Amino acid sequence: MQLFYTPDINPTHPQYFLNEEESKHAIRVMRLEKGDVVKLVDGRGGLYAASILDAHPKRTILQINSVIPEFNKRNHYLHIAIAPTKNIERTEWFLEKATEIGIDEVSLFICQRSERKEAKVERLNKIITSAIKQSIKAYHPILNEPVTFNQLLAKPFNGQKFIAHCDKGEKMSLKSGLSANGSYLILIGPEGDFTPAEINEALNNNFKAITLGESRLRTETAALEACFEVNFLNRLG
Repeated sequence: MQLFYTPDINPTHPQYFLNEEESKHAIRVMRLEKGDVVKLVDGRGGLYAASILDAHPKRTILQINSVIPEFNKRNHYLHIAIAPTKNIERTEWFLEKATEIGIDEVSLFICQRSERKEAKVERLNKIITSAIKQSIKAYHPILNEPVTFNQLLAKPFNGQKFIAHCDKGEKMSLKSGLSANGSYLILIGPEGDFTPAEINEALNNNFKAITLGESRLRTETAALEACFEVNFLNRLG
């Protein structure tokens, strides 16, 4: 299946023009021709079937044949907030794999023990876009600009809120605390973990402390483990 990401597509219009980058890829790289059928996703749940009317390498014209709204919409909303890793490639790996598994929103935050204080959201979004095309996802996860830990806590969230940490103290498993078909915000700290003060601040803001098992996981692995668990538990109902 040849899949293209077309966030500006209008489902009421019978035709769509691929931009120059996607047109070049379709015609020069994929060797698509007039009459070939392709799939489009708008990042908002729409999956489109289209056929090529004009195979131009700079402005390919497509005829929209059909659209499926809310394609493979999941029964929950997952928002993971993660401290960017010192090696940004590990964060990129998480975003790619989480998109393939299923995630709705990612927030990047900087806290006291963060070794990386910035991240290029434009590049990270390209990785997400590539992952939705590879995994045939019609929803494009939201990637938020980096904020401080306190700014993140101050943002309203209507759902269950969890903080995963390795410090001592009472913690429950994600399985025991998760309500099915809900909305979830899970905080994953940096390589050095959250400070005790940050953990207390999160608990005071109605986050629940959780453990992701006995193993000491890397930041990106912990975030992906949380992503997998949420999706798996919701599939079980």
